[in-house]
Amino acid sequence: MPKENKSALKDYLFQAILTLESVDECYDFFEDLCTIKEVEDMAKRLCGAKMLKENMVYTDITDQTGLSTATISRINRCLKHGKGGYTTALRRLENEQIERPALNRKR
Repeated sequence: MPKENKSALKDYLFQAILTLESVDECYDFFEDLCTIKEVEDMAKRLCGAKMLKENMVYTDITDQTGLSTATISRINRCLKHGKGGYTTALRRLENEQIERPALNRKR
């Protein structure tokens, strides 16, 4: 994150997230912090990033996740030119052998 985007307030949030010790604790925290839609949107973006890494095409990602092509394009830009956040998280999920959930959402 560029220095101008960093702040003590965001540091506090990220430190709080790093204290969570289980998926259940994450559910509780994020349910309190975010709307259900916000959490679902973040989850879809992560799946979209994984699908792009798997060389899936935008139309298939849209069909399965409901993400817009604009959002998929942004994710793709982050994968190619971003700070590596998606790549780090996806690599660690892979190392832990945590599979991407199967999505079969059709419009």
